[in-house]
Amino acid sequence: MSVSMSVSMSATKVWNGARKRIYMQEVGTRDGLQVEAAFVPTEDKIALVDALSEAGMAKIEVSAFVSPQAIPALRDAERVLREIRRRPGVVYTALVPNVRGAERAIDARTDELNLVMSASESHNLSNLRMTREQSFAALSEVAALARGAGVPVNISLSCSFGCPMEGDVPETVVLGWVERFVALGARGVTLCDTTGMAHPGLVSALTQAVRKRWPATELTLHFHNTRGMGLANVLAAIDAGADRFDASLGGLGGCPYAPGATGNVCSEEIVHALELMGYDTGVDLARLLAASKRLPALIGHDIPSQIVKAGRRLDLHPVPADFEAIRERALARQSKPQN
Repeated sequence: MSVSMSVSMSATKVWNGARKRIYMQEVGTRDGLQVEAAFVPTEDKIALVDALSEAGMAKIEVSAFVSPQAIPALRDAERVLREIRRRPGVVYTALVPNVRGAERAIDARTDELNLVMSASESHNLSNLRMTREQSFAALSEVAALARGAGVPVNISLSCSFGCPMEGDVPETVVLGWVERFVALGARGVTLCDTTGMAHPGLVSALTQAVRKRWPATELTLHFHNTRGMGLANVLAAIDAGADRFDASLGGLGGCPYAPGATGNVCSEEIVHALELMGYDTGVDLARLLAASKRLPALIGHDIPSQIVKAGRRLDLHPVPADFEAIRERALARQSKPQN
């Protein structure tokens, strides 16, 4: 059976009444804002996170505990984590690259530590300046610290669906790294499509392989819309058993190794599409759109979100001002006898 046919059949089951729960996880306040030239004021970051909480996002990657020199846009991570209004049931996570970052995150009451390395050696060296083994050793220390503090860990594997320098990353390599982190006690694993190289067939195969081998591990898919396949990949992953997805408010984000590319899949676009298909996202789309509409003023430029530009499917428009006159003329023509 083809992936496209499989996705279509899955959608049909939804139309017939199934209400599968899909957990939407917001990464825009970290993955999106970190690449922006403008520094978003701390108070605005806090307000944005609070708005995302009220919109019903299941998890929010609030910030990153990295060097302020490396990512100055997120230099206020501690204050943001400490001052947000925490909504019961929402997981507030943060990216941490090392033990020092983990200590800061734990002190700021982060619910979960998100650790990142690449499944590709070339990308890991280029992005993190370490071999994969060096990254694993450093992140193992972070995982040990987190266990001692009782804080769960998620590992995000960049380039799980392909490397911009090496091409395809073998499935066995990705699964091998998942296995090593699960053995460390990671609660969750995120398969990241860092430069938008994923396609539905690849997504379906890798998702099924991970779900089959580690059914108790929380699996998240993190897609970019670099080549316009973001939504198709989400649907393929759902059909393969996934139910957790990272997405970015307004479609913000990107990667320096995909020059000119669009960012992460857009939170409001994915929620809009899934709700039309009958899935339960737990998200108040109106609140989510209101949060997204704040972004241009905060970052100083337009955002990719098509739903913000065009509106939801049934956001209707008024008829023309001379609509009644148009109708009267049309009816008059209709009533004239035909020759």
